[in-house]
Amino acid sequence: MHVESYDYIVVGAGSAGCVLANRLSENPSNRVLLLEAGPRDSSPWIHIPVGYYKSIANPAIGWGYETEPVPGSNNRRISWPRGKVLGGSSSINGLIYIRGQAEDFDHWRQLGNSGWDWDSVKPYFIRSEGRDRGADAFHGGDGPLGVSDVHRHELCDAYIEAARQAGIPYNDDFNGACQEGVGYFQLTTRRGLRSSTAVGYLKPARRRPNLRIETGALATKILFEGPRATGIAYRRDGETRTVGVAKELVLSGGAINSPQLLQLSGVGPGTLLRDHGIEVVSDLPGVGGSLQDHYQVRSIYECTRRLSVNDEVRSPLHKVAAGLRWALFRTGPLAIGGGHVGLFTRTRPELETPDVQFHFIRFSADGPGGKLHDFSGVTVSVCQLRPESRGSIHIRSADAQVPPAIQPNYLDTPGDRDTIVAALQLARKIVQIPAMKSYVRREVLPGADVNSDEEMLEYAREQGSTIFHPTSTCRMGQDDMAVVDERLRVRGLQSLRVADASVMPTVVSGNTNATCVMIGEKASDMLLQDAR
Repeated sequence: MHVESYDYIVVGAGSAGCVLANRLSENPSNRVLLLEAGPRDSSPWIHIPVGYYKSIANPAIGWGYETEPVPGSNNRRISWPRGKVLGGSSSINGLIYIRGQAEDFDHWRQLGNSGWDWDSVKPYFIRSEGRDRGADAFHGGDGPLGVSDVHRHELCDAYIEAARQAGIPYNDDFNGACQEGVGYFQLTTRRGLRSSTAVGYLKPARRRPNLRIETGALATKILFEGPRATGIAYRRDGETRTVGVAKELVLSGGAINSPQLLQLSGVGPGTLLRDHGIEVVSDLPGVGGSLQDHYQVRSIYECTRRLSVNDEVRSPLHKVAAGLRWALFRTGPLAIGGGHVGLFTRTRPELETPDVQFHFIRFSADGPGGKLHDFSGVTVSVCQLRPESRGSIHIRSADAQVPPAIQPNYLDTPGDRDTIVAALQLARKIVQIPAMKSYVRREVLPGADVNSDEEMLEYAREQGSTIFHPTSTCRMGQDDMAVVDERLRVRGLQSLRVADASVMPTVVSGNTNATCVMIGEKASDMLLQDAR
């Protein structure tokens, strides 16, 4: 039976996968297939910036994952939204554009990953970026990914001034020479609309005759002949289909789906695979291990005046006005992302770089995607940037439709616990400084009865959640637990690579989307270079 074949197959049209599909198909002689389990990005809420608040919990465009009970979070199961749509999580995230610290990438190189130091990856960040402010030594001005400034606001200015009075320097560019400081975030938007990788990379390429995009296509198994990947099996419209690959198969499903697909295909911890009746192609114990994520804990404050987004969309009339404001001027409540003001600082003076990140958000709600509070509220979310805790992603079944077991092991080490408590105490201190205190009527959460470090830790255990940055489950490296080498090739196998958040040796110090785009850019160059 004839099996259709492509030069390159990319599995997952997410933050890196859309980049790969674009770059690999720029050469018309390369036949490229892009498989995406979710639908096209046709929902208008995807493209309106504040729409992330609706999209992040929408089962039509998300995987709807949930963790196993997490011991460090009082055995709670925690919702883990991931994008299942063209653009992946870049279509549903909070739009914040942060690259991490230069030291993150230099550390990757120190771990034995040649070509992943800051000087080597910086050109790929620049190539991908189309910043409204224009190009400079750190930024690109004409790249596919739109990057824009957040609109200023009185409440945000007050918070910035309070942080400055606390000794934290002002920073107008977290992605420039230095990350440390407080200032306004930048968002992945262009002309007031979300700039996902589906918009920035896939849309300009989708009419190329050598690029085929299949949505609603759930990859179920990588096909092998010996150690070489020869194709992929996937389900679409209730049927199992098979396609072959002539050059390389690239997994770009993210930190959950990529290790899951490898395990389903016989690549992973041998004991786990045999327990599910899966023939072992390659016993790679690190597949699904080394899981890292940023654990966020929110503080909520009621304002003395009606200055929050809660007030701007409270009534139907307010909502109509907000819609008109966005439609006419691309400003107002509908133009906001997952954070207005960012803050990067050190919880201990001996640290060389920031170890915590704050998101100051001009609204408050029951939780991510939850109902806005009926009072005028703001949120300060804190997270540790370089967690020590490590978790895992392991299949629970040989059926690709069964979600894997996700265990992030939050707050598993004393260092992680101490850092999150220090961050929460600092968040409270900043809000009590005069520049901000006049805007705050009361602390709603954690609340006046939570004061000691022990009480703060218990609050973090009970209220903390993911901030949607899972990484490192197919991590790059040279040790026995590494899954891919510095060229992103799966160790011991041929014609198979991984290019997404799962390959990060360690999670970057900040939001992960920009780094995933960089990985897609760099992986594309590697694939094209190695094909010569």
